[in-house]
Amino acid sequence: MRLYHLLLAGFCVLGCLGGMGFTENRKTDDPKQDKWKAPAWADTLKNHDPTEPLTLAQGEELFLEFCSSCHGEAGYGDGAAGRALGAKPANFHESEVTGQTDGALFWKLSNGRGNMPPFKEVFSEEQRWQLVAYLRKLTAPKTNSK
Repeated sequence: MRLYHLLLAGFCVLGCLGGMGFTENRKTDDPKQDKWKAPAWADTLKNHDPTEPLTLAQGEELFLEFCSSCHGEAGYGDGAAGRALGAKPANFHESEVTGQTDGALFWKLSNGRGNMPPFKEVFSEEQRWQLVAYLRKLTAPKTNSK
């Protein structure tokens, strides 16, 4: 099973680099590139499982193994593989990402676009919701507790 995950991680990194045909026929260096919007119905998608510490830990593990190479360990879109892309990976801390619904993020994670591979055949529905929950934790405002 570990070998499968390593192969999958390599596949995802190659996909992020455009080496596996994930890129669409569009210019990635165009500053006026259209914004990626999930369909309106995606906002109705809901995670029906509670977010628990184990959920977040599993989401973090998936994120670090499969997403951080492009999006960076802290989610700022500054991962090593992401720097090689024509279009910068999403910075999960930007308001245009944090302002999206969980359903929209789940839909984007599932379907992919351009250099972002689709993960609906890679991760279970539960794993994709774990990633969404972890992204929310990762981008939550830090509070000072004194």
